[in-house]
Amino acid sequence: MIMRALHRLWGYLRAFSQSKRNRADLYAWLIRRPLVLAATGGYEVSLMFSNRIDPRYKELALLKAAGMVSCEFCLDIGSALARHGGITEQQIRDLPVYADSDAYTGLEKLVLSFAEAITATPAVGEDLTEIREQLLVHFSKGQIAELAAEIAWENQRARLNQALGVRPTGMSDGATCALPERR
Repeated sequence: MIMRALHRLWGYLRAFSQSKRNRADLYAWLIRRPLVLAATGGYEVSLMFSNRIDPRYKELALLKAAGMVSCEFCLDIGSALARHGGITEQQIRDLPVYADSDAYTGLEKLVLSFAEAITATPAVGEDLTEIREQLLVHFSKGQIAELAAEIAWENQRARLNQALGVRPTGMSDGATCALPERR
């Protein structure tokens, strides 16, 4: 599990090293509220080191949520992290139409359905309950809790970035980048 965390950390470092512009947008806002900055960093690190579920599922779910919320920064970094984590270019392109795509396994489609259900407003209903029950066939409750926490945090990140005007940094320039989804 430590190796998974180190692999994800390496992905973050690679992605940030590829950024070409707007590198300090979010930091410039949050430095004014050090407690919020520290709490944000602490939660990011705790999610990075929580690795009971394959990070590929997390990356897919995070990209789906970011696309639904239309956070360009999240899609920029998320696409770079997803490629580093083994997500294919076709999977990145097919996110908006994942249910009809052959690029995903049945389990990956279920994870994306979970991300979609959590990101939708309101995030309640029979669909979410049914999807969670289907996930329990493949994952433990702890793994589902980890996945749900990642998706919920991506929603928080995306909405914070949009509220503060955080822009893409070019981490995915020249490669396939997930696109905002039309609602």
